[in-house]
Amino acid sequence: MSRNRRLILASPGEVWSLLSDGHRYGEWVTGTQEVLAADPHWPAVGARLQVRVGVGPLVLDDTCVVRISEPESRLELEAKAGPFGAARIAMRLIPWGEHTLVILDWHPLRGPGTRMHGLPVDYVVAVRNGMMLTKLARIAVGEHGRIV
Repeated sequence: MSRNRRLILASPGEVWSLLSDGHRYGEWVTGTQEVLAADPHWPAVGARLQVRVGVGPLVLDDTCVVRISEPESRLELEAKAGPFGAARIAMRLIPWGEHTLVILDWHPLRGPGTRMHGLPVDYVVAVRNGMMLTKLARIAVGEHGRIV
């Protein structure tokens, strides 16, 4: 499992507004090339996003399904990447004064990631997820007139 934390200088409501817009997923999720489709009821439980992920010519279409949704508090997704299996992505938004502490947990559920799980894989995922939270923070802060 990989765990990242980031204090975002925006309220939980402001952060949630980004998480709850499925069409903006690609703006903050590292590796997402394009959002192909977003269910209109995103991020309700069962809602899906179809996304294209990858680097350069190495691309894969992925599906994210909302498993738990508690507005302004918690969002848990299952990301399914075809033959590469699936992973759980859990984000908790904790009020921290007028800001938000975001805790992101990631771990493989099925596929090769469950066998390769450990320090090297978790390190790479932690770096990627740290980049993701930095992007999320920049967008949230930028849209609400504060500096990072």
